[in-house]
Amino acid sequence: MTGPLVTAAAYLLGSIPFGYLIVRWRKGIDVRTTGSGATGATNVMRNLGMAGFLATFALDFGKGLGAVLLASRMTGGDPGWVAASAVAAIAGHIFPVWLGFRGGKGVATGVGVFLGLAPIPMALVLVIFAALVAAFRYISLGSIVAAAAFPLLFYAFDHPPAALVAGSAGAAVLVIASHHANVRRLLNGTESKVARRG
Repeated sequence: MTGPLVTAAAYLLGSIPFGYLIVRWRKGIDVRTTGSGATGATNVMRNLGMAGFLATFALDFGKGLGAVLLASRMTGGDPGWVAASAVAAIAGHIFPVWLGFRGGKGVATGVGVFLGLAPIPMALVLVIFAALVAAFRYISLGSIVAAAAFPLLFYAFDHPPAALVAGSAGAAVLVIASHHANVRRLLNGTESKVARRG
């Protein structure tokens, strides 16, 4: 029963709505009623600035990394249960049981998950993300492409067990699917861009 319990724990860990709690604590409002309606770091930044972004990103990142490390330790590194826990942590962030299954988009939690699975491919994914945001100024585009690239780089560099490849692909699909509204805005040219410095 260890595997199912660890996967359930990963979901519950992922579902802790840090962004929601931070904005509720600092401003007394539901962050989901503002901006993009998500609980993630980018929407928190719209309410609390860079400090709010950094705090939320770090905590959401920690959820993903912690879920993978916990699963690896508790199941003896079993690829299937590590993969299941990786997906569960991101699902928990996007569909948190505490908030009526309305959460964030899974990017920061996904970064933690992917780092826990494969540090070198994750570093390459961050380079891809940064290059795309610098070139096109769309955070959503960088997030979507980076998420899609991770399973491919993971397979190419680490040749992991099939279960881990499948888990990383499932995690990436969740992150990409959570950006469906951003994809529509990208296609019709109404997606918000990051302002250039200066």
